[in-house]
Amino acid sequence: MAAVIILLPISATAQSPRGGGGGNITLGSSLVADSSNSTWKSPSGEFAFGFRQVSPGGYLLAIWFDEMPERTIIWSANRNNLVQQGSTIQLFSDGRFELNDPTAGRRIWAASPATSGVAYAAMLDSGDFVLAANSSAVMWRSFDEPTDTLLPSQIFNQDSNLIAAFSDTNHSSGRFQLELQTDGNLVLYTRNFPMGDIISAYWSSQTPGDGFQLIFNQSGYIYLTARNGTMLNTLSSNGASASLFHQRLTLDYDGVLRHYVYPKSANSTGTRPMAWSVNEFLPSNLCLSIRQDRGGGACGFNSLCSLGTDQRPKCICPTGYSLLDPNDRLSGCKQDFVSQSCNQESNDTDHYSFSDMPRVNWPLSDYASFGPVSEDWCRQDCLNDCFCSVAIYGSNGVCWKKRSPLSNGVIDPSVGGKALVKIRKNDTTTTTAENPFERKSSNRSALIVTGSVLLGSSVFLNLLLLSSVLFFVFRFKGRKSKTAIRAHNTVPPGVVSIRSFGFDELKEATNGFNEEIGSGAWSTVYKGTLKEGENVIFVAVKKPHKIAEEADQEFKTEVSSISRTNHKNLVQLLGYCDEGQNRLLVYEYMPNGSLAEFLFENPSPPNWYRRVQIAFATARGLCYLHEECTMQIIHCDIKPQNVLLDGSHVAKISDFGLAKLLRADQTRTNTGIRGTRGYVAPEWFRNMPITAKVDVYSYGILLLELLCCRRNFLPDVEDENEVVLADWAYDCYRGGAIRSLVADDEVAVDDLKRFERFVMVAIWCVQEDPALRPHMKRVMHMLEGSVQVPAPPDPTSFVT
Repeated sequence: MAAVIILLPISATAQSPRGGGGGNITLGSSLVADSSNSTWKSPSGEFAFGFRQVSPGGYLLAIWFDEMPERTIIWSANRNNLVQQGSTIQLFSDGRFELNDPTAGRRIWAASPATSGVAYAAMLDSGDFVLAANSSAVMWRSFDEPTDTLLPSQIFNQDSNLIAAFSDTNHSSGRFQLELQTDGNLVLYTRNFPMGDIISAYWSSQTPGDGFQLIFNQSGYIYLTARNGTMLNTLSSNGASASLFHQRLTLDYDGVLRHYVYPKSANSTGTRPMAWSVNEFLPSNLCLSIRQDRGGGACGFNSLCSLGTDQRPKCICPTGYSLLDPNDRLSGCKQDFVSQSCNQESNDTDHYSFSDMPRVNWPLSDYASFGPVSEDWCRQDCLNDCFCSVAIYGSNGVCWKKRSPLSNGVIDPSVGGKALVKIRKNDTTTTTAENPFERKSSNRSALIVTGSVLLGSSVFLNLLLLSSVLFFVFRFKGRKSKTAIRAHNTVPPGVVSIRSFGFDELKEATNGFNEEIGSGAWSTVYKGTLKEGENVIFVAVKKPHKIAEEADQEFKTEVSSISRTNHKNLVQLLGYCDEGQNRLLVYEYMPNGSLAEFLFENPSPPNWYRRVQIAFATARGLCYLHEECTMQIIHCDIKPQNVLLDGSHVAKISDFGLAKLLRADQTRTNTGIRGTRGYVAPEWFRNMPITAKVDVYSYGILLLELLCCRRNFLPDVEDENEVVLADWAYDCYRGGAIRSLVADDEVAVDDLKRFERFVMVAIWCVQEDPALRPHMKRVMHMLEGSVQVPAPPDPTSFVT
């Protein structure tokens, strides 16, 4: 199967039969699954081949990254058939390479085809384990039989596939598959677990008849090529040099294909992350991508898939349901109450009610629809129908009835209408996931318990106690109603799936607003901690300096705009507070601060490849705001202070206080000057219509600052030609002196071709004529190199 490939020189040193590191593995060598943990290592020690105990008494024959704490497994031979202690992998004298379980007396796995002429084996620094002849010709290699992971230099050919693991800790074959079909189409499929046949596609490269190989090169780019080498489709365009980063492309157990990176050396602060960070992934939203006629969908039957703040799909159960298998979050959800009887004599409709879940749907599970009807009609019709488990009431007045089991469940801001989930009243349930959309009232239960107590009391005490209970219950209801009305009137429409906090709760969380982590024109940001069950999470709480009319508008604008968004490169809004004059916003905490701190407060230039990733991430976030939101959002204040970095230095755009929302039929707006000096597009001062191109201009300035690791305006520099960064960059480009912009960044010098391309893109972005600036999607393509970047004109040549 494998072609004859001449390898880089491999050490001819013989290796001990019990394993070791760095040398060739001679005929007759073996490893045993036991507590000695013997391995065969690559010359650099980066990879190891051997046995890993993954369950009590169960061993996996695998290859893993051996220089990091996680020791991430990237290949295995017996994922579906673990072996016991004492099993051996042996390279026999006749060239056979076999895994045997001596206790069962049988062969578990063998490298095939068995080939005579094998002279030795080797664990290579690429992560490939090979059997080779004396001529160094490869007879068999692990790269040709991948499990769920690809590595740089590994080629994925037609008729190859990756199969996701069952879970994070169970490496057996799971529910998802990536396949490069013989027709050239690269496809992600759901699998008919546990049988293994495919059900339906949920992502495709759309290249039937063309795709030939999926390439993962040493620069970290992952792309599909045609037979003639033409690039057809890019899976990851955010390059990361293999010399600086450990990398892998893994089809994770949740069905998402992710490109992971892990720095090989410490960062500028002298520390090194203890986990992989995600460089790119697809599909962008798994919850919306999977919609299949058979099977339960992304999370299993009766469950709901929601994209979390970390852009990973999360599976929850609706009210009244709990996980079928607590150890398998993709197992689906079971009903925790007695189903409604279809016996007409039982007449048990009074025992059931509904849990309202906005922005929720289970597509393809409906068996009847009616419309236009009122919501009350929809509720009553589902209540009267013993087959109806859920009714979806849409904004168009259509009522869709669904029966169990429900499939393809999703929670997403793009989902219209709401789900009415039928549940049994007063039943004791064992739900493991709280309904994120409602807080149950215990008033009815309180009255029932109180009534029981009254039966055993005197008449006078009964009346007194009953009056007191009713007084407090209705007073509580009144307060709750007033609070709901005030929140409804104050917070702009469109806010979904975010939490309302009390002022005292946030005051306690921030220790009295004690630890300031940032300040802006109208607010200060404080670090806080919140408890979620047994977990403690850090948050950033934004508190206005004063409550004036303009601050009130800023608050409403920010809540309205960011609550409509959901993207990995936008800071996630977790909630808000609106109590009297106290209005605060609660965001995810970004431990690595702002891009301004990262760029301008480091004694030496930050890592070049990390800056490249930040450039891509910021562009992706803007592209989402401009072109992928239901309502286009112009940020209006893009600058390094408003780009924040998470624990893995992933860039996320923040501060939507100046954002301008446009309806679908709008492309421009007229408004007062917004933004920060130095990043503000010229049209703000020229009484011209404001479009998304103002963000493109600001991004261009930010990109130049990223490239040159300096501020856009430096009045104290010795050379007056370098005062304004955009002007200096264009002069260097026009004069063929791009190298002057690189300064002493040797890594950037080694990547000078890309550096120059980025400078050209930035110059296009800062054109004074808005019509000349590209849209953000084209900016993305130019940064990636998928489209040619033409020579930019002088940015100041615009004539009004």
